[in-house]
Amino acid sequence: MSGNSPQALDYDLLVVGASFGGAACAIAAASAGLRVCVLERKRDPGERLHTTGIVVREAAEQTLLGQAPSHCVRRVERVRLYSPSLRDIALAAPGYYFLTTDTPELMRWLAGQVPAHGAELRLGTSFTGAERDGHGGWRVAGVGRARWLVGADGARSRVAERAGLGRVRDFLYGVEHEYAGLQLPEPDALHCFVSRRYAPGYIGWVAQNPGGVQAGLALRHDAARARLPDIEGFLARIAERVGLPAGRKPDAVRAGLIPCGGPVSPLARDGAILTGDAAGIVSPVTAGGIHSAWAHGWAIGEAAAAHARGQGPSPERIAEAAAPRFRTKRVLRWAFDHLQMDWPFDLLLHSAPLRWAAEQVYFHRRGVR
Repeated sequence: MSGNSPQALDYDLLVVGASFGGAACAIAAASAGLRVCVLERKRDPGERLHTTGIVVREAAEQTLLGQAPSHCVRRVERVRLYSPSLRDIALAAPGYYFLTTDTPELMRWLAGQVPAHGAELRLGTSFTGAERDGHGGWRVAGVGRARWLVGADGARSRVAERAGLGRVRDFLYGVEHEYAGLQLPEPDALHCFVSRRYAPGYIGWVAQNPGGVQAGLALRHDAARARLPDIEGFLARIAERVGLPAGRKPDAVRAGLIPCGGPVSPLARDGAILTGDAAGIVSPVTAGGIHSAWAHGWAIGEAAAAHARGQGPSPERIAEAAAPRFRTKRVLRWAFDHLQMDWPFDLLLHSAPLRWAAEQVYFHRRGVR
């Protein structure tokens, strides 16, 4: 194992973070026989979340997420897209759907899958530092020695900082409100709002989930001119249009930074690897990262297991090769940042070109991913 005897190591793979990318990596590696430990700083994996928890069809059908308990998910089969003037168009693709989720429960279930597949899970345990051990591995403070160190610890990754890997530089900032027990008049649509005033560089959204309604807003984040999303103004603007009761206080609020610049570089080297938000594995346009993070983390876990058996390239090489580049969506991100205006969207809402473009983004048509 590249200079480390198995007896000298406490773990083959040490993963920091038990969200989608980290869990996938750990489950894939442990299922293939590696000794895996996952550190998760939260005692409750369902608290302090930074994800909408909306799962695309590909993730539901191609990953373990399709086995999530039925009470955690709700199927949504179309998108209703609203222009700045609140005119709208319905979008759908045959057979395509999204799953909205009870995200706290989904994350608790996902964390439970880690030990169920043979990995050790340490909740309430932070990554405080690591040093190279001189034999091709890592000595992690308070944990022990591991051949590979995987950072799945979010957009402000401490693993990336400690290991000298690439850092996420480009962000959206999102805020989402949860309303328990609320029912939308049109619950089977993902309601998406384009507005330069409220969501410059991104969109607002409202969706029915298993326990109520989630409504959120994100905008391009500029650290030099920090601006918080005006979610109260946004909700006041769209409440009557989608059937939200005016003035209701949210039962829960979540907020955080969302990478939007594509994969970082370097993403892996010398036994240290990034995945998920830490690696910038998030669509620059939709800010969706669940499916990409899962696929990337799983590829790393499988590669580590194969390489430990003397088969195949290193997981560092696979991590770089498997990272989606989002080339088309990075061009769209640039256009969103520099060319977004409200009046063309209002004018072209029902045109064939705009419908075509929206279908590429929402339903992953014609290879635009």
